Amino acid sequence: MRAPADLPLYWRVVLTNGLVFVLGTVALAFSPATVSERVLASEAVVLGIGLTVILATNALLLRRSLAPLDRLAQRMREVDVPSPGGRLPEERSGPAAGLVAAFNAMLVRLEAERTGSNALALAAQEEERRRVAAELHDEIGQTLTAVLLALKRVADRVPPDLADDVDAAQESVRAAMTGVRDVASRLRPVVLEDLGLLSALASLSTETARVSDVHVVRSFAPGLPALDPDVELVVYRVAQEALTNVSRHALARTVEVSLTRRGDRVVLRVTDDGRGIKNTQAGSGIAGMRERALLVDAELDVRPAENGGTEVELVVPVRVEEHA
Repeated sequence: MRAPADLPLYWRVVLTNGLVFVLGTVALAFSPATVSERVLASEAVVLGIGLTVILATNALLLRRSLAPLDRLAQRMREVDVPSPGGRLPEERSGPAAGLVAAFNAMLVRLEAERTGSNALALAAQEEERRRVAAELHDEIGQTLTAVLLALKRVADRVPPDLADDVDAAQESVRAAMTGVRDVASRLRPVVLEDLGLLSALASLSTETARVSDVHVVRSFAPGLPALDPDVELVVYRVAQEALTNVSRHALARTVEVSLTRRGDRVVLRVTDDGRGIKNTQAGSGIAGMRERALLVDAELDVRPAENGGTEVELVVPVRVEEHA
């Protein structure tokens, strides 16, 4: 007897037990076995065997009905909600079928809500970066420029014994202006907006080599397809975060930045020869890269490199426009 698929679990258990007890009662009713007023040893054996058969049959039937629930619980513990695609295999029947369908539907809602909230948060973050970069350039940059011009005018009239101090002040202001430009450039990649992704990655590689002791090798395949501005920004930010991690934590001598095509996908790979990474799930930097990758349906993999360092790989699908 197969219970309807939409029957509650409670009634499934009740019907299973009822079926076992009915069959046991029918078997006793039509069997030649009888029970004396004082149970004999042979009768006790028959009753024990019958009870054992009933309990075993009940256990087997319940196990068959409830085993999918145990598998469902195990799969639910293994599902990684932040990672898309963690659907559970659909059960065609049984008490777990409805739960699996409901859980998969919940995952769809959670992923949609997470993607939407992450998109809003990252968009707000980028807008704040642009605002801060503009303020650094327009306000602090102009103020430092005015200070430098004033120091140049002062340098023409100071006594010789103060000339060195004024020159040192000028150099400090120039260094501050360079630092402000660097910070503004990291906050708002103007090169990306004006010249495109390849030029922005080249500039980022050059800047990383300039401010650190790491030798940066870049390799860009020819004929790469054009990407949407949002996708280019994700690729740039992932490369920026990966290079920042290399310069700060990897203790690497060389890092390679490559952008290639693999079928209908563009692949960004940042590989260093540093000390490697033990936990690829830890750190807000890696988490931020994963969140950005999800926004453009890209796949991010942070793994040990063959030379003992770390390799960051971002695989971005390319949208191919269909022409009639």
